[in-house]
Amino acid sequence: MLSRDEGAALAAIDEADVARTLLELMAVPSVTGSAAESELQHLLARRLELLDLNVDLWSMDLDALRSDPSFPGSEAPRDEAWGLVGTTGDEDGPILILQGHVDVVPPGDLAAWDGDPFVPRVTGDLVHGRGACDMKAGLVAHLAALAAIRAAGVRLRGRVAVHFVVGEEDGGIGAFGTLRRGHRGDSCVIAEPTGGSVITANAGALTFRIAVPGKSAHGSSREQGVSAIDAYLPLHAALARLEAERNRNPAPLMAEHPIPYGLSVGTVRAGDWASSVPDLLVAEGRLGVRLGEEPADARAEFERCVAEACAGDAWLREHPAVVTWPGGQFASGALPDGHPLADLVREARSDAVGDGKPPVRGATYGSDLRLYSGAGVPTLQYGPGDIQVAHSARERVSVREVVDVARTLVPVILRSVGTR
Repeated sequence: MLSRDEGAALAAIDEADVARTLLELMAVPSVTGSAAESELQHLLARRLELLDLNVDLWSMDLDALRSDPSFPGSEAPRDEAWGLVGTTGDEDGPILILQGHVDVVPPGDLAAWDGDPFVPRVTGDLVHGRGACDMKAGLVAHLAALAAIRAAGVRLRGRVAVHFVVGEEDGGIGAFGTLRRGHRGDSCVIAEPTGGSVITANAGALTFRIAVPGKSAHGSSREQGVSAIDAYLPLHAALARLEAERNRNPAPLMAEHPIPYGLSVGTVRAGDWASSVPDLLVAEGRLGVRLGEEPADARAEFERCVAEACAGDAWLREHPAVVTWPGGQFASGALPDGHPLADLVREARSDAVGDGKPPVRGATYGSDLRLYSGAGVPTLQYGPGDIQVAHSARERVSVREVVDVARTLVPVILRSVGTR
């Protein structure tokens, strides 16, 4: 049941402003590592100041973060990274973190889009474009909930800390730097697109690279060489077997997914001349990390698989492939079993929107959840949009869904930090 303060704040949600703000944020092409990523952080800092939050906007020391033994890795080149945290008041009560990332992935093939991916397109209740659900809509839901609480004049007993971060898509440097700066809380809600569910666990993901040697020769006498492409094929088959083995008996939260811990090769590059036998193949891909599994253990199992495949091949036995681990390194993460945050969010959704309690699920992808959980902050994901259309030319979000998430966040905030 809603309290008087909750009802007043819900009545103050400005649905028209939700739509306007979503279009404004989506129009900033904040691709990971780009100047526009920093531009959006400064725009959002002004938004937080207008909400009377205490704003910490800082330029991160990239060299110091990258040299930290716990650095989560990165893939996109960058010259700068800005951290942004806005905090309500200076009360001594519990702190709820509302977290979201400002960066988006590149649009890919522009011909696949119906128009410019960074010019939001509206059809009825849907807003289309890059970043619509992943995750500009989540940022807007956070802002809308805080604006409504402020407009209703509700006084908080504890504090809300808004963490807007960069670089989530390629490893999590923004969240890592924010936590290293000392910004912590008692619980955290990340507004990633969850399709109406409450996500309490994420699988991890590690980026791998396999360099497979061959022996060069002229294509007219290929028998004098060894094609690195042919040498790679037994490794590819071995990786398929490893994926099948790693997906036997998944944790209950992941059991509904066809492949909870995917192992996929994303790029394969070989050769430098059409009439030459290629002497090197480089394959890069993603290794899913099981819930509760140490990334080091996942790497070791992968490396054993490659080593055993090499040992069983006449060429690779003498010229083994080399495995390295560049790019993003996502551990798994989970809300502690029995933690009340999941039920709090589910009940808030039921009370504020009136369509019942959402289901609890695990997700197959990595996110900043594992960094906050690893720092001792109980964390879950709940936000507008469907991950199935994220990173695609079909990316879109319903404005009504953004509003419903904002409505849910109002009682989540007030019940987490209390009122006076």
